Amino acid sequence: MSLSRKRKKELRKLQKQANTLWETQQVLVGEAANVAKEASRQLGHYRRENVMPVISGAYGQYAAPYVSKATQVSRQVLNDKVVPAAGAVVGSAMSVWDAANDTRARVAAGRGFAAPDVAQYSKKADKYSKDAAKKLAKKLALVAPEPKKRIGAGSVIAIILGVSAALGVAYAAWQTLRADDELWVADDPLSAPDA
Repeated sequence: MSLSRKRKKELRKLQKQANTLWETQQVLVGEAANVAKEASRQLGHYRRENVMPVISGAYGQYAAPYVSKATQVSRQVLNDKVVPAAGAVVGSAMSVWDAANDTRARVAAGRGFAAPDVAQYSKKADKYSKDAAKKLAKKLALVAPEPKKRIGAGSVIAIILGVSAALGVAYAAWQTLRADDELWVADDPLSAPDA
């Protein structure tokens, strides 16, 4: 397949135009990369100078009180519930361990099994639980719990509204489900009364 001179000339011209366009696009892509890099840098400055102070202020105003309150509540729960429960568990485990050791020592000495002295192990369990609770409290170094707050007027009103809403729903359900003949539609079609 041979091409005419005119076609070859047009194809060379088209090839030159394509090469020129390709080089121009490469320069354009390089400039676009520079612009994107500068935009990213400017966006970082804007974030640091304008966005972060607003976020920090909003956090301090809105979220920080709730975070501190949650921290206080979790400390209180830890002091009032977890540490005593852990102490009781550790104390019970230690008293069971002592009972097992005593039984093993009696069996090894040839005295056999005997009924355990419940009072003795109860005292040991109490002692171990108190000691364990004290040690846990010292290790965790938690603050003393705050005095308990009384229920406020808003809470009382909310409780009253909740109870009245629940009673209203229960009454509506009862009215719907009760068996009244007036509320039910007869299965037979109505016939005209005799005249």
